[in-house]
Amino acid sequence: MAKATPGFIGPYRLLNIVNTGQTSRIWQAYDDAAQEMCGIKVLLDDFRRDREHIGYLRQEYVVGEKLKHKHIIQINNFASDRGIYYLAMEWFPAPNMKHLIRHEFEETQHQVPNLIEQMAEALAYLNEHGWVHRDVKPDNYLVSEAGDVKLIDFALAQKTKGGLAKLLNPKMKIQGTRSYMSPEQIRGGGLDSRSDLYSLGCTIFELLSGKPPFTGSSANELLMKHIKSSPPTLESANKNVTPEFGALIRQTMSKKPNNRPKSVTDFLTQFRMLRVFKRAPKPPEQTEETDN
Repeated sequence: MAKATPGFIGPYRLLNIVNTGQTSRIWQAYDDAAQEMCGIKVLLDDFRRDREHIGYLRQEYVVGEKLKHKHIIQINNFASDRGIYYLAMEWFPAPNMKHLIRHEFEETQHQVPNLIEQMAEALAYLNEHGWVHRDVKPDNYLVSEAGDVKLIDFALAQKTKGGLAKLLNPKMKIQGTRSYMSPEQIRGGGLDSRSDLYSLGCTIFELLSGKPPFTGSSANELLMKHIKSSPPTLESANKNVTPEFGALIRQTMSKKPNNRPKSVTDFLTQFRMLRVFKRAPKPPEQTEETDN
């Protein structure tokens, strides 16, 4: 970042690098004008002049700037400083759900019902405001130590199209993450909230089992499983899951959108009437007290 004003990008004072991905980097920064911490997302050097990736940053701002929800990361600004494009957002210092699944699976199981509620509420709000996220996965939910959830990354989000416009829509560019893509997304068809719901079902499956519902030895094999293979049984992967909740998750992963709940809001309504676990997992400290 020395190519911008040393220590700054735009009006934001850069403090620490908190995450580096394949194409971008997240900084912890300080907004002197607002006198508060914020997150700054910038493209890595190899992608700084790439129009497609600059477009993804801009799209995150277009989608996120108007969304005001406690479980969605707040996007504040999109600008450039000396040729470096950046996105300024709410500061939310927390690991993503993928990290928790890999490293703290057992310790976080007692939080799962609350996490699912927040994940679905955020996605329902996004869908109700006319957007399909198109990349719902554990990596795109941040989870704080207190169990607060934030949905992030709107780079692939697209406006929902309905009716004749949906039928006449030319095939979309196939984008997303293979382990969580709905069959219609893989085929490049028109999408609505039920596609995000399929991806949410895959994410919840992983949250409760420790692994995605489908795996493959190649990208093509994995995609074909989403299109043709029956969804696995969640209660077989986690013996503590109730049959009723397992059935709901299988329904969200139905191959045909019409066989899924009508929307994420409809899923939430059904979810709130069910128990996730046969026996509620205890927080780690309670387990230790019991063992002693």
